[in-house]
Amino acid sequence: MLSLNLNPIFQARGINKPYTFLVKAGFTPHTATSLTTSNVSTIKLQHIELLCKALVCEPNDLFLFNPNNNEQLNPTHPLFKLQQPDNFQNWHETIANIPFKQLKEISNQISNK
Repeated sequence: MLSLNLNPIFQARGINKPYTFLVKAGFTPHTATSLTTSNVSTIKLQHIELLCKALVCEPNDLFLFNPNNNEQLNPTHPLFKLQQPDNFQNWHETIANIPFKQLKEISNQISNK
């Protein structure tokens, strides 16, 4: 089953109030509520585009794929690329534990891309 998975992006971006962020980004309060509660069965293309612009991501980043137990898909199917890795971590905690010298080196590598 394909589902909207915004929480990891909110965490990675340091967005503590997703509803407020989405309303400021141009979503209606009703849509922002639906998106933050993952209570979405359909989503408009314009909403996907607005999310990608606001969160600086691509559409694949917004979705998570969990195959149904009785679903027979080839394990090489492209949808499996949308699975959340088992080793997903809270990036802020990871960064908080990296020595400052390494953070500076990482920052330099990112700047020199």
